Amino acid sequence: VQLQASGGGLVQAGGSLRLSCAASGRTFSNYFMGWFRQAPGKEREFVGTISWGGNMSYYADSVKGRFTISRGNAKNTVYLQMNSLKPEDAAVYYCAAAYDYSRSKADYWGQGTLVTVSS
Repeated sequence: VQLQASGGGLVQAGGSLRLSCAASGRTFSNYFMGWFRQAPGKEREFVGTISWGGNMSYYADSVKGRFTISRGNAKNTVYLQMNSLKPEDAAVYYCAAAYDYSRSKADYWGQGTLVTVSS
């Protein structure tokens, strides 16, 4: 099982980035897929997650209204549209899949993709 995240990079504050995550090795039927992030010297934190059908999504308060999670038609892909980026959004972003909704745990983790926000 592999979760492949991509789309990270350097962006100016106020700019946008779109992260993608493609899952392979199994079908994540009924799994939530989402994103966590970890900044240097900080603990990993929940960013957001979306249900299998895409009808339920949850976000951390710090990103609500700026970030949007969506699920691809293939269901094994998930996107994170990040708008109005702030320097405090800079972190390594990790894609994750979880059978049960959780803001702290996941059953599968991808490798991270680095997001750098310049002020």
